Amino acid sequence: MAGRVDGPLKVTGQAKYGADHGFPGLLHGFVVTSSIAHGEIEAMDVTQAKGAPGVIGVYTPFEPLELRAPVTPFFGETWVPLQDKEVVYRGQPIGFVVAETYEQARDAAMLVEVSYRSRPALTSLQDGLASAEDAPAARNGEPPTLEILAPGVESIEDALAASPVVVEATYSTATQHHAALEPHSAVAVWGPDGLTVHSGNQGSDVQAAELAGALDVEPSVVHAVNPYVGGAFGGKARTSAPAFLAAAAARVLDRPVKAVLSREQVFTATAGRAATVQKITLGAEHDGTLNALRHDSWASTAMDRSFVEPTSHGTSREWYSTRNLALSQKMVPLNIPPTTFMRAPGEAPGSFALESAIDELAIALGMDPIELRQRNNSTAPPGKDLQWSSKHLDECFRVGAARFGWADRSPQGRTDGDWLVGLGTATAMFPALRFPATIGITLRPDDTAVVATSGADPGTGLLTVLCLVGAESLDISPDRIVPRLGDSTLPPGGLSGGSTATASAGSAIMIAAAKVIDDLLALASAPGAPFDGMEVSYAHGRLLAGDRTMSFGELLRTMNRPSISVTGSSAPGEELTKHSFSSFGAQFCEVRVHKWTRETRVSRMLGVFDAGRIINPTAARSQLIGGMIWGVSAALHEGLEIEADGRFANGDFASYLIPVNADIPEVDVHFVEYPDTLHNPVGAKGLGEIGIVGMAAAVANAVHNATGIRVRHIPILVEDLLDQA
Repeated sequence: MAGRVDGPLKVTGQAKYGADHGFPGLLHGFVVTSSIAHGEIEAMDVTQAKGAPGVIGVYTPFEPLELRAPVTPFFGETWVPLQDKEVVYRGQPIGFVVAETYEQARDAAMLVEVSYRSRPALTSLQDGLASAEDAPAARNGEPPTLEILAPGVESIEDALAASPVVVEATYSTATQHHAALEPHSAVAVWGPDGLTVHSGNQGSDVQAAELAGALDVEPSVVHAVNPYVGGAFGGKARTSAPAFLAAAAARVLDRPVKAVLSREQVFTATAGRAATVQKITLGAEHDGTLNALRHDSWASTAMDRSFVEPTSHGTSREWYSTRNLALSQKMVPLNIPPTTFMRAPGEAPGSFALESAIDELAIALGMDPIELRQRNNSTAPPGKDLQWSSKHLDECFRVGAARFGWADRSPQGRTDGDWLVGLGTATAMFPALRFPATIGITLRPDDTAVVATSGADPGTGLLTVLCLVGAESLDISPDRIVPRLGDSTLPPGGLSGGSTATASAGSAIMIAAAKVIDDLLALASAPGAPFDGMEVSYAHGRLLAGDRTMSFGELLRTMNRPSISVTGSSAPGEELTKHSFSSFGAQFCEVRVHKWTRETRVSRMLGVFDAGRIINPTAARSQLIGGMIWGVSAALHEGLEIEADGRFANGDFASYLIPVNADIPEVDVHFVEYPDTLHNPVGAKGLGEIGIVGMAAAVANAVHNATGIRVRHIPILVEDLLDQA
């Protein structure tokens, strides 16, 4: 199986996403959002809206739906709409109109008149830098400000002062949004057994827990279903406003309710990536050995401070061997929509700054950028005794340089007619993680096996992984595996995020498979069974003893058993005390900058990745290409423009720029494949997010190589290159 088991359903339109579900008596809800960035709602006149055709209900903070902020182990407290009159960003959900049709609900929502007591709003990261606060502890528990100094060195300033070569620069990255193809939506229906919600989400059991807490019901009462998710990237990790509102309204009205955000509302009523400002100072010996690295980072966050982009701790903390290291991570609370996980949170924007700075240091040293990176290759994160379990980054660079023709690169770029051509490179790293996961395996009399978990497949290929790892573990062909996921009634698979799904679910599959085979052997040799009292073995889906053999399906039919079912669970454990874990990669990029217009085109890309064992090469390649394209998007296209009043000037698909086919030419991906069984028994490491890491820096470095102009912010604009043409 080289493709995807869900491919035919998706390309033929048969896969049913959340908003595709309909029920008799279905009502439609439309979210009302705020038109100011900061203040208090004084009044909401809903008279016209209630009298509009088809309207069934109008809900506001003055006439709210019954909800409370849920608290779950994974996310802590989650905000729910309509429970107070405070407005902390423009586009915040403040009302909900329910009608017989979508159009009626939308049109009635436009009739709701809102009056506010406005307060001053802070919407600019630059304006807020002076009031920055220390960020919370990093995800590994380390404090936001951290220093690791060599013996006898009293401060990072002393270490920098003692360095013969020093480079220092400030870099910035724009606010971005997930812009998933499927808008956030939910269809909620209450029945005799409780609530069923169809909603694209990155973890059905996580969503069910949040909904149960918000509705103040037992978790067993909530059934969350999401077998197909139209893109997520972190933006559908938490339960969205439509799901909370649809579930609460359906309970009050005793009818199914569907709520779908408009494309413009997705940009504000959900969360995106923070903007960052990062100051990096590197001190090195003349031979390129890093003596000191200081990385100070500021990230925008919403006023609830619920998420901080871990740029400095996500990159400089681990990437290079250095004698002295100083990090600081600060947050700038703004009156903007929430920030949250977005593909490679911390590593994507952090790598733009770090890998641009490394390129600047290479130029200052007169050294090849790859040689500089290899000279400072770390065997473990600085200041830690836990070495990398498996690291072949040097090989990634060697292979990549040969495949990309790096030896032909000129430090001054080259000219091809009216085009200036440059090459750039960057390191990519993303932590190899695992989450707790449980898998259920059921052997059936027709010789098929169901491999099931509640986890989600937001386009990453987990459904196919269940087939491939399940088939390997049970020693049968993949076409005999029936994969199931995206349903909170299945064994808990947790959140699909952090590039953890294959390692987490795959490890649990191996455990469950061993258990079910043991149970099968016990059944086969039990009194009265076909192999009563015999020594039985198992191979290729068949039981063998003496000169007899039968498939597991034949055994179940013979024993009149409908099935054998087990669950297997896996979680990170003792390995975390022995090694550090990461996926690695080398990014290469060629750009062409027009000599007169300064139009920038990416003409070639190559990524070489060390991500352990590759379970499905086709899907893995697709994931990495998608990430690399996203890196180009961040470098040259993507960025939300926030006006002073908090309005997103380009919060729609017409003006929020993302690449189209013509923007992306040749993309090549190569794997340096070394299974890492120290990380997990499958040997796989995460690769969903590493594709974006470093790519924006590789583009910027290539632009500098082509033009001699160093742009220290993304996206890079024509104006940035015209000013110095």
